[in-house]
Amino acid sequence: MDNKTRNMYLIPYVLWIVLFVIAPVLLILYYSFFNVEGQFTFENYKKFFTPVYLKMTVSSFWYAFLITAFSLLIAYPTAYLLTRTKHKQLWLLLIILPSWINLLLKAYAFLGIFGTYGPANALLEVFGIGTQQILFTDFSFVFVSVYIFIPFMILPIFNSLEELNPSFIDAARDLGASAWTTFRRVIFPLTLDGVKSGCQAVFIPALSLFMITRLIAGNRVITLGTAIEQHFLVTQDWGMGSTIAVFLIIAMAIIMILTGNRK
Repeated sequence: MDNKTRNMYLIPYVLWIVLFVIAPVLLILYYSFFNVEGQFTFENYKKFFTPVYLKMTVSSFWYAFLITAFSLLIAYPTAYLLTRTKHKQLWLLLIILPSWINLLLKAYAFLGIFGTYGPANALLEVFGIGTQQILFTDFSFVFVSVYIFIPFMILPIFNSLEELNPSFIDAARDLGASAWTTFRRVIFPLTLDGVKSGCQAVFIPALSLFMITRLIAGNRVITLGTAIEQHFLVTQDWGMGSTIAVFLIIAMAIIMILTGNRK
């Protein structure tokens, strides 16, 4: 294939990137320099470094870290067991299937599950614990977020484990390594790219959550995504909302660089 033909095939890709990636980012950057009255200003950037927004940023990173950590703790053993099961593709399909359901529908389903008269509280009644306030708490927010994002953590780890050469594991055991040493020194390092990809797929969208914070956490959890939604839809301060989005994009880019493959 000559260079001219190759360049022709690149045209749709370049147009897509320009229209749906570069142009929206530039538009957000443009709006970030204007206040509510439409006047050019740097006040939005000054305001972002006030204690209110800095606290919100720290909170967003903390909750994103928790969601990613719990997803990884559950996903890695699950993916490992999937590679050892007989009908792994069927089980993998059952894990992926909930991700095909609309996010809003899943959030409303958990409103019923965690509600005062829902199955979760009914189970607590059976154990004699009594009815508890599960909804509108940090626990419900993290739990639902992990449930939603966990397929995106399992898939890359599963693929890495599937591509792992079994002879490396056999060689480690032949040399007298225990199961834990084999995992720590052989399996985990060789599947680290899958772990990084899974962490990217979970941590980055978890930074900008807003619908779950409203429905499940009852606005008790305030993140950067919630602030962007408020500024665009409630206060109509598109400049401040765009400024937060700019810092969010920068944070996402840094995370992708730090967790990317450096080969």
